[in-house]
Amino acid sequence: MSTAHVLLGLLADGPRHGYDLKRAHDDNLPRAKPLAYGQVYATLGRLERDGYVTESGQDRDGGPDRTSYELTDEGRHHLDTWLAAVEPPAPHVTSEIFSKVVVALLAAGAARARDYLVAQRAAHMSRMRELTTAKSTPDASVGDVIAADYAIRHLDADLRWLETTLARVAEVGKN
Repeated sequence: MSTAHVLLGLLADGPRHGYDLKRAHDDNLPRAKPLAYGQVYATLGRLERDGYVTESGQDRDGGPDRTSYELTDEGRHHLDTWLAAVEPPAPHVTSEIFSKVVVALLAAGAARARDYLVAQRAAHMSRMRELTTAKSTPDASVGDVIAADYAIRHLDADLRWLETTLARVAEVGKN
């Protein structure tokens, strides 16, 4: 995820200051890692340097001055270009799970790989149950639901891979 692009998207509705952007990020991307205030302001500085945002004013609400930022035309074009770009599928297998299975097979044999796969499958199933429960609560936002759906689909794909790999490891163990 590009923090810069998310901030540009959050500014598409109008000017905001860093505190509002941080809250909007955390509220709208509830399953993403929360942004640090320093990250927001450092990113805004780079976006301003690159001509994608500009200061739109200052206000004070019982505390220090807060600078608001707004998208420039160039920033809106940059955001539109990013939104239109299709992400290429990952060219390499970089999963930690995949690496552990291969290393377990190489270093400790099929039994160790099987034990790891079984434990990983249990962890995935537990996480899927948590996400299913979280998205079905009455106070779940649309962001919560689509984030949970996204995570569940990835976990489901991993589970299918884990099952296939368990069968392959069983065959290796027979030889």
